[in-house]
Amino acid sequence: LQWLRNPGPQHEKRTLFGDMVCFLFITPLATISGWLCLRGAVDHLHFSSRLEAVGLIALTVALFTIYLFWTLVSFRYHCRLYNEWRRTNQRVILLIPKSASVPSNQQSLLVLQSLKRNSKETIV
Repeated sequence: LQWLRNPGPQHEKRTLFGDMVCFLFITPLATISGWLCLRGAVDHLHFSSRLEAVGLIALTVALFTIYLFWTLVSFRYHCRLYNEWRRTNQRVILLIPKSASVPSNQQSLLVLQSLKRNSKETIV
C-alpha cells in the first residue's frame, strides 16, 4: 500500500490499475469462451465433423495459452517494478536515546526489540 501512496511515477500505477481491470474482465470472458468452445467441440464430435471439433479444441488451447502468457508477463512486470521500488525506497529510522536514567545500550536494545516485532524497517 505504501507503494501506491508513494508520489512516484504515475504511469506505473495507471498500468497496474489497467492490468487489474483487464484481468477482472478477461478472466471470466476467457473462461466462458473456453467452456463454449469445448462444449461446441463435444457437440461436433457427436453430431457432425471431427475437423470442426479439432478446430474448436485448437481455438481453446490458443485462447488459454494467450491468456496465461499475458497473465504471467503482466504479473512478472509488476513484481519487477515492486522489487525495484523496494530496493530504491527503503525506510530508515534513526533512534536517539531520550532519557539519561537508562543507559543508552539498554534503551536502544529495548526499542529495537519492540520495533522488530512491529515492522520491517531498517534501524540505524
